[in-house]
Amino acid sequence: MDELISQVTTIARGMWKHRWRGLIAAWVVAIIGVMTVMSVPDKYEASARIYVDTQSILKPLMSGLAVQPNVEQQVMMLSRTLITRPNVEKLIRMADLDLGETSKAQQDALIDQVSKTLEIKTVGRDNIYTLAYRDTNPEKAKKVVQSLVSIFVESSMGTSRQDSDAAKKFIDEQIKTYVAKLEEAEARLKEFKLRNIELQSSTGELNMAGQLGGISEQLRQARLELREAENARDAARRQLDLERATQSKNLMSDNSGAISTPEIDARIDAQKRNLDALLQRFTEQHPDVVGARRLIKDLEDQKRKEIAELRKAALANPTSTPANNSLAYQEISRVMATSEVLVASLRARVAEYDARYTKSLEAMKVAPQIEAEYAQLNRDYEINKKNYNDLVSRRESAAMSGELDSATGVADFRLIDPPRASPKPVAPNRLLLMPLALLAALGAGLGVTFLLSQLRAVYYDAYAMSESLGLPLLGVVSLVVDDGGAQRRKSELIKFLAATSALIVVFGIGMAALFLMSKQAG
Repeated sequence: MDELISQVTTIARGMWKHRWRGLIAAWVVAIIGVMTVMSVPDKYEASARIYVDTQSILKPLMSGLAVQPNVEQQVMMLSRTLITRPNVEKLIRMADLDLGETSKAQQDALIDQVSKTLEIKTVGRDNIYTLAYRDTNPEKAKKVVQSLVSIFVESSMGTSRQDSDAAKKFIDEQIKTYVAKLEEAEARLKEFKLRNIELQSSTGELNMAGQLGGISEQLRQARLELREAENARDAARRQLDLERATQSKNLMSDNSGAISTPEIDARIDAQKRNLDALLQRFTEQHPDVVGARRLIKDLEDQKRKEIAELRKAALANPTSTPANNSLAYQEISRVMATSEVLVASLRARVAEYDARYTKSLEAMKVAPQIEAEYAQLNRDYEINKKNYNDLVSRRESAAMSGELDSATGVADFRLIDPPRASPKPVAPNRLLLMPLALLAALGAGLGVTFLLSQLRAVYYDAYAMSESLGLPLLGVVSLVVDDGGAQRRKSELIKFLAATSALIVVFGIGMAALFLMSKQAG
């Protein structure tokens, strides 16, 4: 620590030796700094404020139907990318800043200078943007801001429309691709279904295990119905044989009541009812009653003759004649014939189902391969169909979004504060630059004294000299200052302090004058 203090003390004593040169350098730098600050031309700032309204009543109404971009993010990105070279060139042409610039280098320098000077600032989250520009001519600055406002509003128009058109064009190209893929998948699926049409169900699906189970169930049901029909047929056949035996027995026993003559019996019954009605009105001797009795007798004689003929026929052919005249026999014969037809039909059905079941069993051997192929074709078709439907839906959404943007725009730009140039200059801030010039002058003075102290080093300490030279120290001779020398040192110190104070006082007076001038200008 003592060594460090000794070094600092040595440096300070060396700088103090060159104090007048440092003070001169400070005065020179101060004068140059003041002249520089005062020579900087005044700059006026023109500004305008724009409010961007991103809310629209159509957007919540069209939610879910149209694609709605993040308008706040869009406007923010627009504000950040507005100051680009093409926009700056357009701004320079609109504000007539390039009238005096002829060479390419001058134009590039002007573009760089304008790009650095333009400012677009946001005010919190209120979507308020401030556009500002500084120039030595207030009217020119105002004109630049007016042009910048126009470019800012125009840049928001058409960007979304271009994005929508590009999206629609891309989607249309993708739709064409997927239409071809969908047609190809449909053709492969159609060819597969035609090739395996016998393996499909009624709904068009390929379910070979279910189809085999269905055929098995149909075969079982058909066999059951066949057995039922055969049992019914056998029962009818036994009933028919029994009826035949009964009729033959009745004929052989001469039992006329067993032989039926339906037509004659009906006529006899009708005449008997007619006779009963006549007897209620007339006597036995009435001609109508006599005629009715005679007609009944004739019918009974006719019945006996017919029964006799039927008996002779039954004796000659005992299996046909009586049955043909029996209603029960005729009904049983009809049932028998129907049962035979049903049995034949069911046998054909059982044979067909049996053949189908055998064929399905053979087809089940290759079922996994066929079902895997069908599943792959269905999967390809469904994927292409889903992508196609999604693309069509997105195309409609993109078209609706483009129409929505055309109707409402990206946002509503409202000019809150029109472009206006400040009446007094905003730069340079001389009240701030003057103290900086003073600090620079003092720093320059200290720097010069330090540099001279290092270039022309002097040892002020015997120990430091011994250490630096590497020689033993034999002794030290002290300087005895008389009264005249002390007076001279004191006089020089007063002069130095006066010159330094004069520098600070002059700067203070200049600052006061600048402050009064700025107040009067305001």
